[in-house]
Amino acid sequence: MNMVLSRVSEEQIGFVPPGLQVDVEELDEHNWKVLHAFDYQAQVDRYTVHRGQKTDFASVPRIFAWFIPTYGKYTKAAILHDHLCELAHAGAFERRDADAIFRQAMRTLGVPFLRRWIMWAAVRWGAVATKNGLRGWWRDAPRVLLITIPFGALLAPAAILVLATLIVWEVVEVVAWVPLKLMTATKRVNPPNPTWKT
Repeated sequence: MNMVLSRVSEEQIGFVPPGLQVDVEELDEHNWKVLHAFDYQAQVDRYTVHRGQKTDFASVPRIFAWFIPTYGKYTKAAILHDHLCELAHAGAFERRDADAIFRQAMRTLGVPFLRRWIMWAAVRWGAVATKNGLRGWWRDAPRVLLITIPFGALLAPAAILVLATLIVWEVVEVVAWVPLKLMTATKRVNPPNPTWKT
């Protein structure tokens, strides 16, 4: 016996409650937790992001944070994506589906077309390094490459400049910290903390 799942109408797809608002609490410099649960109604299934869900919002390398910040209009979709990726890691969900729902959720939040497709391509590349992330990846490869090649070429010069600046900054910070640490016996001087993630 085959069970037919019914699809919801286009107007029913989206977050419950609707809108961009989400309540979070900072855990550390990179991670947050959700304070109030919210749902997302996809085409077929409904997903609940529970209170306490850990998130780093959009996982953006520092060299691209000028172009796509860690949070924005897509924050709620990024938190949903973190939840779905946890399910995929546990084997209860396909990573390919998590990435597709992320793109769909961004559309419901009003994220512009090119930005959401670039972010989708980025998470598809990110899937390569995860457990079961390659499953179905090659089916998306033509679209991922169609997005990556032109936009990678467009963003590469700025990203290289940002990378060079970050490297110089890290060196300057260490050079400045060493004498301060040696000269200051009573005051606490925080050491540099280089990170390539926002």
